[in-house]
Amino acid sequence: MTQQRLGFWQRFAVMLVIPTMTLWTKRTWLGKEKLPKSGGVILVPNHVSHFDPLVVAHYIYKVGRWPRFLGKASLWRVPLVGPLLVKTLQVPVERGSVEAVKSLETLVAALDEGGAVVIYPEGTTTREPDLWPMRGKTGAARLALLTGAPVVPIANWGAQRVFDPRTNKLKMTRAAVTVTTGDPIDLSRWSGAEPTRQVLEEMTEKIMLGIRDLLGTIRDGEPPALYDRPARRVTKSEDAS
Repeated sequence: MTQQRLGFWQRFAVMLVIPTMTLWTKRTWLGKEKLPKSGGVILVPNHVSHFDPLVVAHYIYKVGRWPRFLGKASLWRVPLVGPLLVKTLQVPVERGSVEAVKSLETLVAALDEGGAVVIYPEGTTTREPDLWPMRGKTGAARLALLTGAPVVPIANWGAQRVFDPRTNKLKMTRAAVTVTTGDPIDLSRWSGAEPTRQVLEEMTEKIMLGIRDLLGTIRDGEPPALYDRPARRVTKSEDAS
């Protein structure tokens, strides 16, 4: 990706992030040839740390694509951070709201324009004790069914050495990180299907198994079954209603 194709704020983000990541991480990048160089694509990484979006973004950018992450809308309300996310074409989502429909429309438009959309199917950092993937949410599957865009898995490992979500400890020492891309996930079985809950859950299972198995190629040990995410806590107000 040449700088001529980037806007001012995108170039600013690159100048801010890339030198920092170059100093902060020792990188092993695999499977770069499998990340499509052009055309709309849905990229689905595993999520081991709050630091790994930077690791994944660095990898995708260096392969030659501009990553457009789907993220929690609360980040867009953080001073300085929010405006930069807007200027760099990232996509906020308010879960369980009418705004989620607008986010979906934005993602569809991005894919139609040939963009590289990044969705973490787990929706949050994994709760699996050894940081293997959990069962996913259906957003990536819904977008794939709606657009027909290829779904390409990305596996990353090592970001937890910088920030481990299990301990909430941040380390400033240089960390070894590995990122790899896999073959597009074959979702042709569901092509043209109605987006029923069963269809979306079956597609999501296929996507998550693809991510899990790809992660297994860069980690020691046999991948376990997908982790069943803990039940969401019910607040007192919800319980009372």
